[in-house]
Amino acid sequence: MKSINQRIAEELSVQERQVASAVALLDEGATVPFIARYRKEVTDGLDDTQLRNLEERLGYLRELEDRRAVILKSIEEQGKLTPDLAKAVHGADTKTRLEDLYLPYKPKRRTKAQIAREAGLAPLAETLLQDPSLHPETAAADYIDAAKGVADAKAALDGARQILMERFAEDADLVGRLRDYLWDNAILKSTLAEGKEQEGAKFRDYFDYAEAIKAIPSHRALALFRGRNEQMLNLQLSIDEDAVSPTPCESTIAARVGVANKGRPADAWLIETVRWAWKVKILLHLDLELMTRLREAAEEEAIRVFARNMKDLLLAAPAGHKTTIGLDPGLRTGVKVVCVDETGKLLDSGAIYPHVPRNQWDQSIAVLALLAKKHGARLIAIGNGTASRETDKLAADLIKLHPGLGLTKLVVSEAGASVYSASELAAKEFPDLDVSLRGAVSIARRLQDPLAELVKIDPKSIGVGQYQHDVSQLKLARTLDGVVEDCVNAVGVDVNTASVPLLARISGLTRTHAENIVAFRDQNGAFKNRKQLLKVPRLGEKTFELAAGFLRISNGDNPLDASAVHPEAYPVIERILGETGKDVWGLIGDTAFLRKLDPARFTDERFGLPTVTDIIRELEKPGRDPRPEFKTAVFKEGVEAITDLEPGMILEGVVTNITNFGAFVDIGVHQDGLVHISLMSDKFVKDPHAVVKAGELVKVKVMEVDVPRQRIGLSMRLDEQPGEKIGRESTPRRDGRKPEKKSSPPAGGAMADALAQAFKKR
Repeated sequence: MKSINQRIAEELSVQERQVASAVALLDEGATVPFIARYRKEVTDGLDDTQLRNLEERLGYLRELEDRRAVILKSIEEQGKLTPDLAKAVHGADTKTRLEDLYLPYKPKRRTKAQIAREAGLAPLAETLLQDPSLHPETAAADYIDAAKGVADAKAALDGARQILMERFAEDADLVGRLRDYLWDNAILKSTLAEGKEQEGAKFRDYFDYAEAIKAIPSHRALALFRGRNEQMLNLQLSIDEDAVSPTPCESTIAARVGVANKGRPADAWLIETVRWAWKVKILLHLDLELMTRLREAAEEEAIRVFARNMKDLLLAAPAGHKTTIGLDPGLRTGVKVVCVDETGKLLDSGAIYPHVPRNQWDQSIAVLALLAKKHGARLIAIGNGTASRETDKLAADLIKLHPGLGLTKLVVSEAGASVYSASELAAKEFPDLDVSLRGAVSIARRLQDPLAELVKIDPKSIGVGQYQHDVSQLKLARTLDGVVEDCVNAVGVDVNTASVPLLARISGLTRTHAENIVAFRDQNGAFKNRKQLLKVPRLGEKTFELAAGFLRISNGDNPLDASAVHPEAYPVIERILGETGKDVWGLIGDTAFLRKLDPARFTDERFGLPTVTDIIRELEKPGRDPRPEFKTAVFKEGVEAITDLEPGMILEGVVTNITNFGAFVDIGVHQDGLVHISLMSDKFVKDPHAVVKAGELVKVKVMEVDVPRQRIGLSMRLDEQPGEKIGRESTPRRDGRKPEKKSSPPAGGAMADALAQAFKKR
């Protein structure tokens, strides 16, 4: 059996020494962002994605080794550990294979086979299996014993059959072979649960559905399982549909255990035993396993989709440190208004009532104008919920009537704002502020800096996943935590302005560390240099090592503290200064000079070429933000509701969510439209993430509008004509077999039917 490091190295296509070095660092408590950024020499440049995969596989394989040890000990204590079995257990490379081998020795409840063995029927089972020339009834007569519960020959044969069925079902190699066969050949069928036609209408695409189990994409699999969980659908694996006898699976079992129909007296009994073993024991077990395998694979893919979307959203372009007015739109309850300064501090709050029923349009504009003038606001952030477009028009009129204010308006996603406003964090920050006004603060801040604000919200509440509530919440949370950590550390934070939730995501810092940093800052004023962090209670040398490079101090004692250069590497810069005769102020930002430097001249035993290269690049633009330039979408005037849409319209929008079947786009009508994967490009698209990112601005054409069901079909192929046949994906046939050629669903009403499951979760 290969070592854990060897296996991971092969899976990641890297050197074993790289894995060994990374594992050692992780075991010492180093974080993935720290290793990826500041230990490139140690790992030969493993990036954060490779390190995350390594960390995940390391956990799985270590759990596998722990389970292997438990199983070996259990079998050995039973006195049944043979050299061959020990070799097989040591060679098991998955948890499934390991459990298959352990099944015959696993302590279990008293089975029918165990009762039969206790009645002395094991020799009968063995005799009939080894010598089919015997007559079963005649052989069984010798085992009749009423005292042992064997009343007649039939009872004896039933007991013998139970023994053989259990033996066949616990043959690890046989079960593994059958499992692989089913995965390659089984078809999953879905039918409507009786009497659920109306209640289960949202699942109507699956009322009569069949597809090869291994070909079902994650979003369809999760929809099927949701339908079953809600008792709207019945799911069943279908195999051996030609009804041959014996079936391929039964033939596999028979060949494995040496059963064949040669006309001998016991052959028929043995063949029936094989059939029962398959249908009663093995098939039921594998049916559950394959369903679990499909669900887990679908969950993993859904989590990956969520993680990619979350990363794009967190790394969306910030509007910057500008005083911002936040508007949380509403009709009857009014528009909640706040103003925050360039650091996100609340300056003012209130409410206006421009819409029905009060219709105080002019008064509302006057209030906003006074607020902007009073605090020098430059941005207006408008939540995209109810009354968003009406409020957007209000802001447009404000800008038109008061051009001297220099205001810019933007509609931003308010997903999760209500979660934040009702959270303990918001209550602690704004104890005397109404919950609805806290949401407006969140809307304003997420325009200034999406990353800094969104880290305060449970990632699962931001709504950029597919079927996020149907997947393992533990796995989802662990993955998203990793994404947030990587994003925060990729950008870095200003230690003098960062909130506790943001600081808590920095490499090496816990929430306690973050709270202590903020408390120290409040008591002693702004940090002047990174060394001061060592004075923060409970922040020791190891924590400082892991965190310091990601913490920025602007306008401090040392300009390097505003950069991503780790304090441990400052001696490298001192060498550069010594050899070049420049001072640090003259070196920073001198791109032409820095690009002439040879990084190899400044390496030593500790800091190799990758680190020195990074340092020189960082000095060109210290503390550079890896996020893109800030841009805004311009929604079309007069298009404010789904009823305003017409097929053929070309609009600008913002990608709000990406799934495996396409991308959802906000075009300013309170209902996101779907660009199906087949309409994302003139070229074949396998992964929507290769075409767009969450938060990206795109131009789309309206292909179909279904007002009753609130569904909008869009296309990024702007030359596409509504009503033309569209689609590139194969649609599964009802019999589950693959289509002979690709089919194209129509763009009209049938398109809505084909995409019903895509929209239902919205």
